[in-house]
This record gives sequence, structure tokens and C-alpha cells, in this order.
Amino acid sequence: MGLRSDVNSGVSPALPGEFTSPRIGPIEVWPPVVLAPMAGVTNAPFRTLCREFGAGLFVSEMITARGLVDGHAKTLRLSHFAPGESPRSIQLYGTEPESVHRAVRMLVAEDRVDHIDLNFGCPMPKVTRKGGGAAIPLKPRLFEAIVGAAVSSSGDVPVTVKFRKGTDDDHLTYLEAGRVAEAVGAAAVSLHARTAEQLYSGHADWTAVAELKAAVTSIPVFGNGDVWEPWDALRLMRDTGCDGVVVGRGCLGRPWLFGDLATVFGRSPASGGSEPDEPPDLGDVAVAMAKHARLLVDWAGPHGIRDFRKHTAWYLKGYATGPAARRDLQSIDCLEDLDGLLSGLVAAMGPDLPLDPGALRIPRSHRNGPRRVVLPEGWLDDPDDATPPPAEAEALVSGG
Repeated sequence: MGLRSDVNSGVSPALPGEFTSPRIGPIEVWPPVVLAPMAGVTNAPFRTLCREFGAGLFVSEMITARGLVDGHAKTLRLSHFAPGESPRSIQLYGTEPESVHRAVRMLVAEDRVDHIDLNFGCPMPKVTRKGGGAAIPLKPRLFEAIVGAAVSSSGDVPVTVKFRKGTDDDHLTYLEAGRVAEAVGAAAVSLHARTAEQLYSGHADWTAVAELKAAVTSIPVFGNGDVWEPWDALRLMRDTGCDGVVVGRGCLGRPWLFGDLATVFGRSPASGGSEPDEPPDLGDVAVAMAKHARLLVDWAGPHGIRDFRKHTAWYLKGYATGPAARRDLQSIDCLEDLDGLLSGLVAAMGPDLPLDPGALRIPRSHRNGPRRVVLPEGWLDDPDDATPPPAEAEALVSGG
């Protein structure tokens, strides 16, 4: 039996026929799991690694509509997929209908995608203070115009929409955003069940996922937030009735989480799931780290190893390797450095060093918040105003 935390004790694998495969346009998603777009993380190498462990829908890093239309070099690189990657799923960010329309039309006309996800959940102050990200659903007509522009130019490629509960508890927008997206032809919606003010603090409000599922009835609803273990995904779906889950920080340094999710859900809705394996020991973690780093270097060139530095602490979280090993790994400059350090670490600690089960629920990456949301002056004066924010609300640099 796989390790379980107290909060997930007593949760059983999926029963035969308990869940159905959500469909996003022509795409059937089984297991009903989506990799959340994360800046600097969900690039082609990481998606490739996650896909090798399990199945689902694996979404790219966010790219900006304006950056794509204008041919920004980083945007173009992030918008490409690994050979054989299917379905090709990309997250697009825009703040006004015209650039979104043009970007979607370009992606579809060039046959570069099978699925487009629109981001309306970014809580970062540099974004919201200019009227972008989580600020957009505060203006439902502008939100409707942007989603409608994407859908109208997407042809047979499904468009989905991701958003948060709202900017804060006094300005909750998720129910109206869900209904609007459904009405203009979105293929599915996803809710990160926190407000922008929360950022990544506190707990996700799964009751909001249930409320959204009750309000949006003709398309799939996916829930996002606090899926740290495969059992969380089952609880989220059982507690809320949502059609699938979106996994973000829980998979950082743990690409095998998608294998565990595939196991508890089962090979098909009819088969039912089973207990996952125990978490990998240190020796297997080291193998995954070395493979991830090589994929990054093959994709990004020599500086890809520096990009891998941030992953090392995530991979080793919960393994009693000591601070010195973590510090050394975050200073690597080449694959040879990584190989030498990993080899020495495994030799010193033993390849069978297990994971501390208490580490399964320790958040990885962002933990900041709460923080007051800053909006443009007068942004709340007229919710029906569909005027887009200034062009600088959409930064040209994709991936963050």
C-alpha cells in the first residue's frame, strides 16, 4: 500500500464506473488529470518526463498573445512542442480581444496546437495593477470579449478557461466567469480555488469548485488547489462532483505523481483503480533528476543545467540528505557536476534511503500570501466597461 497522510487515510482507489472521462472538444482526458501551466517549469522537457510516468493532459508554460503575434523569440520557443507530444496543449495569456484572436488564428492555421487554455488567474501585482490576469474577470464584458475572440478563431481546436475565485472575498467572480465562458463556447473551465489575494497561502476552497460545477452544467469543470497526493484528487472529485483535477505545485520534483494518479484512477473508467507503489527511494530519484537535467540541456543548451538548479531542492524534499548536499546541487554548472554530486550522495546515503511520509504535503515553490490585490485606479467603477487595459498589461515576455 502506498504511503498515506492522515488527511487521506481511508480514501479508496476509484471504483469501476465511478468516474467518466471528461472530454475537451475531441480530446478525451483519462485519467482526468491536467498538468497546470507553471512558469519556468512546464516546458517540453518536464512535460516529457511527466508523460513518461503517467497520462493526462499536459499544458505548456503560459505564452502571451501579443508576444506570439509579434514574433518574440522566447515566446516562439516556448510555443513549440517535443516531437511526438500529443495532444499539444498550450496556455495563452491576453488582455484584449484582437491580439488573442490573431494569436489563436495563427496557432490553428499553422496546425501547432490541439488545445488552447486561456489564463485569467495570474495574481501577481505587476499584472493585476495594470488590469491583467485575475483583474480581468472583474469586468465580465471584457472577459466575455476575450474568450469569445479565442473561440471564434479556434475552429475545431477546443478553448478552455482557467481562473481563480476572484480578487478577494469581497469580489468573487468565478461563478459569473464560468457561466460566461460556457455561454460563449469554451470547452471546459478550471478553477484554482483561491482568491488572488490569497496567492498561494492557506487552503484551497473546494466548496467553490462544487458551486462552480453546479452553475456550469454543459461543459467539464476541473478543480485546482491542494492536490499533493493521488488521494487528494479522488477526494476533490468525490467531494465536489467536478470532472477532473488540475495539478500544480504537487508535482514539482515529483513527476511520478502522474503515475500514482493513473494508478488510483485506473487504466479506464470501467476498470477501477488500485493502490500506488511506495514513493521512490533516493536511488530512483537520482535517476529521474539526471534524466530531467539532460532533457533540459538538450532543449535549452548548456544553460539548461542552471535552469535545473531550482528543481534539485524539490526532488530532495523529504529525503534526509542534509543541507550541504542541497546547497551543492544548487550550484551546479554542468551535467558532470550533477552526475558527480548525485553519485556521491547516493553512495553516502544509500540508494534505499526512503521518503519521509510527512513530506508529501509540504508545499513546494510558492507559499507567499496573503497580499492585497492592487488594481488600476477606477477599475471597479464600471464592471460593464469592456475597454481593454493599456498594452503594457500584457508583458511581451512569456513564461511568467
